Amino acid sequence: MYAYLQGKFTEKTPAQVYVDVNGVGYEVNISLNTYSHIQHLEQGKLFTHLQVKEDGHTLFGFFEKKEKEIFLLLIGVSGIGAATARMMLSSLKPEEVTRAIVQSNVKLLESVKGIGKKTAERLVLELKDKLGKLHTAETISPSMGNSLEQDALNALVALGISRQLAEQSIQKIILAEPSVPNLEDLIKKALKAI
Repeated sequence: MYAYLQGKFTEKTPAQVYVDVNGVGYEVNISLNTYSHIQHLEQGKLFTHLQVKEDGHTLFGFFEKKEKEIFLLLIGVSGIGAATARMMLSSLKPEEVTRAIVQSNVKLLESVKGIGKKTAERLVLELKDKLGKLHTAETISPSMGNSLEQDALNALVALGISRQLAEQSIQKIILAEPSVPNLEDLIKKALKAI
């Protein structure tokens, strides 16, 4: 229904952004990958996917069309919902998801919270050929926030992880590596530690 939104980013978290399009504010769920691209931007364009369910409409946004295409392929696989697809694109870069599926790297896919062995194998079976065509490289700029731990906690909670579990995971990473360079790395390491 909505191909993209272009406007001002009025509020941003690692899991959500408000986009003001000519005075109308859209609440858009995003992946950590998209956040790393838009966190320092005042305005921009997000490619979108509107998910319509009985209990409401949810808008998902992506910095690049490639990421949106991968998201749509992921949610087309039985057992992969929008939340799991967003978790995959927050734990791994889009090209890492693509590479893992194309190279049948079930272990890497299983490292994502919510993905078991059977689901990982189903992803490879159903998407290997389709994703082979989308396999491209992409760079992600490092991010730095004022309240790194709080931003990471908010992102993990927004991704559906309990606050207590998220806090424990973040503290474990901070103790092991006091100088985690950026928010993206902290969230990814915390996701893997859960």
